[in-house]
Amino acid sequence: MSTATSTDPKAVVEVGAADLHGPGVVFCPNPKMPLWSNHPRVYLDVASTGEARCAYCGTVYRLKAGETLHGHH
Repeated sequence: MSTATSTDPKAVVEVGAADLHGPGVVFCPNPKMPLWSNHPRVYLDVASTGEARCAYCGTVYRLKAGETLHGHH
């Protein structure tokens, strides 16, 4: 159970194994974000812990429940 705190993400993006690039990373901003919200592109390691938070905008990228990453253990 989680409680609401000031560190709650402003957005959570669920990603599947097919959305990961290279060694299990996603990049932010993602292509679905509006142009006005752009910031420098950062690569976030989702494979290691199952989620990662962008330091620029606070968006959390989370691996979908039940997704299996082959070769990322």
